[in-house]
Amino acid sequence: MDTSHAQLRQALTGISGILVTPFDADGELAPTRQKPLVDRALAAGVHIPVANGNTGEFYALTVEEAEVMVRAAAEHVDGRAPLLAGIGRGIKDACRLARASAAAGAAALMIHQPPDPFVAPRGIADYVERVRDAAGGLPLVLYLRNDAIGTGAIARLCAIEGVVGVKWATPNPQKLAEAIAASPEHIVWVGGLAEVWAPAFYAVGARGFTSGLINVWPERSVAIHAALEAGDYAGARRLIAGMKAFEDIRAEEMSGANVTGVKAALQLIGRDCGATRPPSAWPLTESQSAALAAFLRANGLLA
Repeated sequence: MDTSHAQLRQALTGISGILVTPFDADGELAPTRQKPLVDRALAAGVHIPVANGNTGEFYALTVEEAEVMVRAAAEHVDGRAPLLAGIGRGIKDACRLARASAAAGAAALMIHQPPDPFVAPRGIADYVERVRDAAGGLPLVLYLRNDAIGTGAIARLCAIEGVVGVKWATPNPQKLAEAIAASPEHIVWVGGLAEVWAPAFYAVGARGFTSGLINVWPERSVAIHAALEAGDYAGARRLIAGMKAFEDIRAEEMSGANVTGVKAALQLIGRDCGATRPPSAWPLTESQSAALAAFLRANGLLA
């Protein structure tokens, strides 16, 4: 999809739908199982699908599998929306995946924050620039899950040529506000902790949010986004309260049930995408399964 910077920026203010990676019964990739999820999400109005995000079990995939999934996602999206492709791991693997994502037709790259135990803020800047160059200058979205590098370092990363957005995934709205104030005005700040945190992030200047719910119930995500864009915080909170039980399950076990909750829900609604890979929790516990089934039944999502 030939996406201008203006179109990409607008899409980022919407819902970033983090697509699951489907597996078969043997735990191998089953990419075709993703297409019905993409079709439903886009029909509901999800703005920018994301391949190889954390809900896509990025760190449980080999680099080769991640390449397969970005190509598959691009085929499934088929130009109907800009595709954001997750990039990460060691710098050589990240550059390889950046090239593959660009070749697949991704509109932009989402750079996972490096999880290496020895990360220097200036080293992250070098990492970002090398990934950008490997992809031929595709626009970049930074994915921050740890704000300990400080506001100054975040602002310097945002000033790197090609960076157009940040997915903010730390539960610190005040630090988000500080980063927005310190960074270039063109940056789009996206709430990176899904629907539950979206109102708090919107209140300090974020636009849009990430969502794993879109794999299961994209219509609710779109309704929440519409309410927030209209400034209807009370309406958004009511809609979020109606799906909070789902997010509560995903947050259990140190968030180790995050993708588990999504994939278990997909099994229950007849869109089986297989199990999660370790170290994610699988399957849900008996109490978690009962709570999930009750949530789906109460919202008319079970057949």
